[in-house]
Amino acid sequence: MASIVTRFAPSPTGRLHVGNIRTALHNMLWARKHGGRFLLRLDDTDLARSTEEHAEAIHADLDWLGLTPDHKVRQSDRFALYESRFEELRAAGWVYPAYETAEELDLKRKVLAGRGLPPIYDRAALTLSETERARLEADGIRPHWRFKLDHDAMIEWDDLIRGPQHLDPKLQSDPVIRRADGSWLYMLPSVIDDIDMGVTHIVRGEDHVTNAGLQLQMFQALGAPAPAFAHEALLVGSEGKLSKRLGSLGADAFREDGIEPLALAALLARIGTSDPVEAVIDMAPLIASIDFTRFGRAPARFDLDELRAVNARTIHLMDFASVRARLPDTMSEALWLAVRPNIERVDDAAAWLQVTEHDLDPPAIDPADRDYLIAAADAAADMIWDEDPWHALTGALKAQTGRKGRALFLPLRIALTGQEHGPDRRLRLATGRAAPYLRAMTIFLRPARPKVLIADIKRVWNSSTSRYKLVFGVLSLGITSMIVTGFILQARWDARPKGPQLIYAENFPANRTDAQIKEDQWAAARERRVAADERRRQWKKIQDALAKYGF
Repeated sequence: MASIVTRFAPSPTGRLHVGNIRTALHNMLWARKHGGRFLLRLDDTDLARSTEEHAEAIHADLDWLGLTPDHKVRQSDRFALYESRFEELRAAGWVYPAYETAEELDLKRKVLAGRGLPPIYDRAALTLSETERARLEADGIRPHWRFKLDHDAMIEWDDLIRGPQHLDPKLQSDPVIRRADGSWLYMLPSVIDDIDMGVTHIVRGEDHVTNAGLQLQMFQALGAPAPAFAHEALLVGSEGKLSKRLGSLGADAFREDGIEPLALAALLARIGTSDPVEAVIDMAPLIASIDFTRFGRAPARFDLDELRAVNARTIHLMDFASVRARLPDTMSEALWLAVRPNIERVDDAAAWLQVTEHDLDPPAIDPADRDYLIAAADAAADMIWDEDPWHALTGALKAQTGRKGRALFLPLRIALTGQEHGPDRRLRLATGRAAPYLRAMTIFLRPARPKVLIADIKRVWNSSTSRYKLVFGVLSLGITSMIVTGFILQARWDARPKGPQLIYAENFPANRTDAQIKEDQWAAARERRVAADERRRQWKKIQDALAKYGF
């Protein structure tokens, strides 16, 4: 096979949308499969609507999509070529001037429609004499130009997707190729460029099938062999109808939605065929499998939900090097590999970095789950950390508590991530931080008793790395300070001065002697001293325990 040359020819009057992204992709894949060239031609003959901003956006979008062309041209730089080839056709009688206004042409179409006839141009301009043409132009009427179709032969070609095609030129209007103001329409400049650029295959949507038939005669008139055509079925939305929304889905929208270029390519390369859509890590499998004989003629169904699913599978295959520049600076390769199965967009990794590497504000815990999470902390502390700690932990809790389903997983998910939604994966367990984190959670869940407090502090301290000891130390001292403050306030209240009348009125029956009252006062004072001594001993034990563990 001769060297393959394909081209993608968007108009820079807007952004690329999913339909012409698919066209660009298939042109690139076909050229790469055969070791050929993929060209970009900006069809910017409409100078009023074409903008430099849109041209730059098209280049940027193609680069982002991995569809960078081998060569780029612009039609606005090629007007001299079009003029030269146009004069050749004019001299050979393939083009002719027509003087009808837009209003006159519209009236002719309505008359034909009213008679039940196809709205085909009647070639009235061909009957005008040179004198009549001169008079019209003297009146200030400038002609538009039409390509004169050859009505003597049926137009036939073998489409790479649609199979054998034919078009009766008698049932077609001679196409307008140049406006009255001298500007060019799409049909002829496209053919001239395809000849000049050596294009061998034209891959585009099936809405150009009729254009292909008309352009085949233009190739013939210019003395050039025609390229092969492959006209693809148009994209439709998931609901099965042509969707206006598809026209607004461009590369910029996909980028904002976190869609990976390879995920989009994997889907667009296969929809419309019977081949399965599979996630890929590079273009090689898509290049190898492109085959126009496998494309059907039924509308190609584009589903955003399917794209997001392919996107997630694509991310799950991406190595650390390919995403490093898009991740937080503190995310390591090990952590990326741990969180990668849990995300649908690369940007989601930052949220899981917060979950796995930083301490979260204690989430709101359902009181009904308090004992369950205490049991989870105990089980996590005693676990052997094998390659699947999540299932080991949940399996142990299921056997111990009898919980299952949502009641088993949701409290753990909230405790470990602070979120009610998300995949049930290893998360903190992948970094071995579940045991100390759950143990820290139980400080808030358990009653604040000194013995329990000290035991919790000890277990959290021993299971934590040095970077978290200060956090747990401050947390434990804060709770301890609250307890000590309570003891001090209670002791001061108990030691407040009390007069005989207050003691008499509160604690003793009436009709007692002064000596009996005095004795009772001394007894009450001794009891208060004993209670105060006991509290001091308890506080000393707390201080000794805190000092032992470095607080």
